[in-house]
Amino acid sequence: MTQAISAYNMLKRAGNTVSCLIIGINPHREIPEFVKQQIDVEIVAVDCPGFVMDSKLKAVKLIPSVLQTFLNLPKFIKSLRSIQEKVKEYQPDIIINFYNPLGGLYSFIFRPGVPLVCIAHQYIYLHPDYIFPEGKKMDRWAIKLYSRFTAIKSLKKLALSFYPLPYYEKEAVLAFPPLLRNAVFRAEVKTDDFLLVYLVNSGYAEDITQWHNKHPEVMLHCFTDNKELIGKRDETLEFHGLDERSFLERMANCKGLISTAGFESICEAKYLGKPVFMVPVKGNYEQFCNAHDACKTGTGLRDERFNINRFVAYLQTNLDTNEEYRTWVNSAEEKLLEALSIWKN
Repeated sequence: MTQAISAYNMLKRAGNTVSCLIIGINPHREIPEFVKQQIDVEIVAVDCPGFVMDSKLKAVKLIPSVLQTFLNLPKFIKSLRSIQEKVKEYQPDIIINFYNPLGGLYSFIFRPGVPLVCIAHQYIYLHPDYIFPEGKKMDRWAIKLYSRFTAIKSLKKLALSFYPLPYYEKEAVLAFPPLLRNAVFRAEVKTDDFLLVYLVNSGYAEDITQWHNKHPEVMLHCFTDNKELIGKRDETLEFHGLDERSFLERMANCKGLISTAGFESICEAKYLGKPVFMVPVKGNYEQFCNAHDACKTGTGLRDERFNINRFVAYLQTNLDTNEEYRTWVNSAEEKLLEALSIWKN
C-alpha cells in the first residue's frame, strides 16, 4: 500500500489523473488510516486471498492458506466483478497492479483491453540474473509461478530491486528502484541510543521480551499491530501501535532496525543508512529471499531467530554509506513516468 501511495504521488506530480484505488483485504488485514489520509480518490476494498498463520502468529501455514483460498472462491469472484465495474466506470488508460493475485486473474478472465503494468519486488525472481538462496527449490518454483500468475497478460513487470539489472525482454521484467514514501526523503537522520523493532507478526513479541529481560540495558522501541501489547513495559522497553509518522521518525533516529524481512521496511532503513537485523517469517519464502538479497548488498544481518546479540556486535563495525543505493532510489520517479508512458504510444 505504501508503494501504491508513492506511485500515486509521482503520477499526480506529473499531471496524471489517478481515478481509483482498489485494495485487497482479508480477515487479518484492514486498510490503514494513513492510506485513507493520503489517497484523495475513491478507495474500494475487495476480498482477497491471504496467508493463514499458526496459532503463535509466527509462521505461514501453506496448505491451509491454499485451502482457505478455494473455500472463499465465491468472495473472490465477487471481487473480480467489483473490479470490472470500476474499470467500466472510470475507463482508465492503464491499470497498475501491485502483486495482487486478483489483478492477474481479472486480466485473464475479463480481458479489459486496457494495458496492465505490474509493480512488485517479487518480479525480480523472474530475472535470470537474480541469485536465489541455496535450497528450497520447490519454494523457488512456486513463487515464480505465483508471480507470473499475478501478472497474466501484463505489458511490463517493474521488479523493485536493491540494485539495477538489465531489462529481461522474455519476461518483460524491468529492474526498478524501490518506491519509498515522500516522508523518507524528508526525514532528518541522526543516531540515538535505541533499537527499533517492527513486528507485523505480533507472535514474535514474546521473543523480543525474553531477550529484553536478559539485556535490559538496551533501549527497544517496538511497533506492532496487536493493540493488546501496546504500552510501556519498563524504562527500556515500549510497544507502540502502528503509526506511520512515529515509526518513521524513530527509524530515522535509531541505531538499527530489527524486523521480519518485509521488503519496504528494509528499503527505507537502507536509504536512511540504518543497518537491519532480519528474521524472516517461517514459511515465507519471499522474506527468506529478501533477507538473503539484503545481506548480499551490505544492508545488515539475517538469522532464524531474534539473536539480537549478533546485531548489537555488528553495529560496532558497520560503516556502509549506501550512496549508490540512494542514487538508485532517487531515480524512481523519472523511471516510473518513463515506464508508464507506454500507454500513450
